[in-house]
Amino acid sequence: MRIGEIAAPIGVTPRAVRHYHQLGLLPEPVRRSNGYREYGIRDAVLLARIRRLTELGLGLDEVRDVLADDEGRELVEVLQELDEDLGRQEAVIRERRERLAALLAEARGGRLTAEAPLSPQLTALLAGLGELPDSPMAVKDREILALLDTVAPEADRVRLMETLRGMAEHAGEMYGLLDALADKEPDDPGVTRAAAALAALLPDDLAVRFSDQPDSGLTDAIFADLAPAQSAAVHRAIDLAKHRQPTMHRQLTRHERKAPSHRQEDPS
Repeated sequence: MRIGEIAAPIGVTPRAVRHYHQLGLLPEPVRRSNGYREYGIRDAVLLARIRRLTELGLGLDEVRDVLADDEGRELVEVLQELDEDLGRQEAVIRERRERLAALLAEARGGRLTAEAPLSPQLTALLAGLGELPDSPMAVKDREILALLDTVAPEADRVRLMETLRGMAEHAGEMYGLLDALADKEPDDPGVTRAAAALAALLPDDLAVRFSDQPDSGLTDAIFADLAPAQSAAVHRAIDLAKHRQPTMHRQLTRHERKAPSHRQEDPS
């Protein structure tokens, strides 16, 4: 049989057969005097087995391991690993379909936001914000939240969104204070007012985590997108919140660690 004659009944292409030769999956057959490959029944059996293994989902490197008699793993071991991998993929697909079902439900109810798809945590946060007055800062904030929703590790994202939900009722007030700083200088009195109001809302641990993070390109880009006075207000708010209760707590903790024990001796 020539290459086309062996490939067609097995259901593969001659190009695939040549690729299997290059990878060492299918040994090169003897060649006729005219240079054409001459395939036999053993080649057809082996080619059919390669096709069956790839249809199971095995990669070509794994197929090579299975076909190698003196090296590689037993077929049952490879199949077990493949089954576990398919199980992980199945779980991922199930989770994605659940998220898609939630998005479709929002779309049918007319509640799908322009930023979708979003995590359940950010979706709940935005729902808590409700309809806000027309505010450039609100638009910018939603864009930043959507970005963080994508790039932040899951545990950090969940913690951040849950924390921000507690601040949602004051969002309109904060957006108004920051919008007023759009065309102001960093030394404008409004910076102090906005910083104090934002600091009062920022949880201590969130401020500490934010300020303790090393500078990153993403953080720099977010602040660069703010007006100078807005950026100054946010920075000052973080600094105020960071040095509020956490400092007292840390000082107390250090004092308690250094303080000697004053347990009374039993007079008996």
